[in-house]
Amino acid sequence: MSYNGKYISVIIPAAGMGKRMDMGINKQFIEIEKKPILAHTVQVFNNCNYIDEIILVVRKDEIPYTIEKVVNRYGFEKVNQVIAGGVERQHSVYNGLAAIDKCTDIVLIHDGARPCITQDGIKMGIEGVMEFRACVLGVPVKDTIKQVNDSSEVINTPDRNTLWAIQTPQCFEYNMIKSAYDKVLKENIPVTDDSMAVEILGQPVRVIMGSYENIKVTTKEDLDVVSKTLRR
Repeated sequence: MSYNGKYISVIIPAAGMGKRMDMGINKQFIEIEKKPILAHTVQVFNNCNYIDEIILVVRKDEIPYTIEKVVNRYGFEKVNQVIAGGVERQHSVYNGLAAIDKCTDIVLIHDGARPCITQDGIKMGIEGVMEFRACVLGVPVKDTIKQVNDSSEVINTPDRNTLWAIQTPQCFEYNMIKSAYDKVLKENIPVTDDSMAVEILGQPVRVIMGSYENIKVTTKEDLDVVSKTLRR
């Protein structure tokens, strides 16, 4: 069942090593609640009625492992392809955009190490694209943010009311995000997330309220937090 007749593809970049974890394994494959983090992430999208296909983007040498230990092991029938990533995340996403079905209308791009996304979060992202063409999930920052110089001296304190911590999925009309990444790759522009690529095109991106539980696993401390959330 698609959403209003739209073909919706999900790209899940999972090619990063997660060096800050310092565990000698790609963090996507660390097990939480006896299941790899990546499998938790994929399962939410695989179970969503609105999603038509999922593309996993992993390290080239981890493709067989991903197919065997994640896709086949848990029966994720919506995973159409497991492909190799690139040098940086933006190259991995671009590879994913090249691999999705030609019928795709809407693209959701979601971090492989962000397993606490919910069905409601996915639906809000899709609805956001239908209304605004481009949107991202995010939450208002809770702490005061300081901008510092190379000597760690404070040079600015931005108004906290204008600051949001951006999450994934980041959701776009296919033609828009494809044009954005065409420009980014052609001109070798570094971007830190998918929204930034669209912003470079001069297109507005709407921020939609997400959940503080939708964290990305970055450090060992995050493992316990995510485990508790998944158990709930």
